[in-house]
Amino acid sequence: MELAAAAAFQPPIGTSRRSSCMCRSGVLKADGPNFVRFGTGLPASSKQRYTSSLSSRAGHRRVAVGSRRCVVVRASASFESAGSSAPIAPLKLESPIGQFLSEILASHPHLVPAAVEQQLEQLQTDRDAEIKKEEPSASGTELVLYRRIAEVKANERRKVLEEILYALVVQKFMDANVSLIPSINSPPSDPSGRVDGWPTQEEMLEQLHSPEAYEMIQNHLALILGNRMGDTTSVAQISKLRVGQVYAASVMYGYFLNRVDQRFQLEKTMKVLPSASDDNEVNNIQQVVGEDRKPNTGDDTFQTVQSHPGASSWPGSMSPGGFGNGLKPSRLRTYVMSFDGETLQRYATIRSKEAVSIIEKHTEALFGRPEIVITPEGTVDSSRDELIKISFGGLKRLVLEAVTFGSFLWDVESFVDSRYHFVTN
Repeated sequence: MELAAAAAFQPPIGTSRRSSCMCRSGVLKADGPNFVRFGTGLPASSKQRYTSSLSSRAGHRRVAVGSRRCVVVRASASFESAGSSAPIAPLKLESPIGQFLSEILASHPHLVPAAVEQQLEQLQTDRDAEIKKEEPSASGTELVLYRRIAEVKANERRKVLEEILYALVVQKFMDANVSLIPSINSPPSDPSGRVDGWPTQEEMLEQLHSPEAYEMIQNHLALILGNRMGDTTSVAQISKLRVGQVYAASVMYGYFLNRVDQRFQLEKTMKVLPSASDDNEVNNIQQVVGEDRKPNTGDDTFQTVQSHPGASSWPGSMSPGGFGNGLKPSRLRTYVMSFDGETLQRYATIRSKEAVSIIEKHTEALFGRPEIVITPEGTVDSSRDELIKISFGGLKRLVLEAVTFGSFLWDVESFVDSRYHFVTN
């Protein structure tokens, strides 16, 4: 996964190519008869009473969610901070529940867990009711219609679940006082054309990872930036498509890293860490690097950067034999390389469709939708690839945010699954 990001970022500097950018388009919409409604006609006093109710629940150690009434609340159309037009996150949530969580994030972010608990309980109630329903005994058109309605409702619940996961990830960034990078798909405000006007916040991002995990992150950055690691001011023209690929691959790397780091920290606490060596490192990683990172669902529509049909033809595609060259020794890295190939593959796989979809949609919201054309020879036509001006310090900040986003995504996926089971075994 490290090499997937590093190999994608081998851009020519200074060429004049254009394009739009990033993952697959997708809007999060959910609306159905079994979901809590958030309309536009509720007086402010009613909204305040509901917020107070959430506040009182959030004050307990364990949130008590008792009411299942349909609450109507005026919802903002995007993640915008209170009193400011600046969006909190690049991806706009568009379902009624997503808009409601966006408003809570902007006005009372500490209440998000309480609101999420309530929505998860409602989702569980709806799903249980669907399971208990018996299929009609009739056949033909009536049965087909029944199954289609059930499928639509399941898709609505899944989309709402995606928005809940995304809102929780954003809330974790807000708790850490780290701002998410805004969309760079719009024209830059900087007169020089640079897109990286955001603060570095490197120290704050470092504190969100264990020392062992941050060593691995530094190695990840070294693979991407090479000898530009210490250069924060130089500006380069870089393919926006490639930067988007690096970002998406780094999100997946952060997800993987948090997953193995939690196991490492547990075994370290219990003093049962294996005495591993790097002897089998290359053989093990070759079995994982370049594999599809989609969840084991059999759904071919959930693809990531390296599973794109044109990925292997991009210049500088990943080469398993090059993984690990020039990396500093790391205790966590040695621990990971003690895994057998099957375990390493399992840990490198994103567990749910919802998490994969969030990575795609967030990356696309950040960089725009890519315009990828495959030539008759099977290679990617880069003539429409857009170039952006970005400093190497800005690129480092992008990668650090992406790794942290993936790490948070693992945390919230595990949290939500403990209350509303959706992760594929």
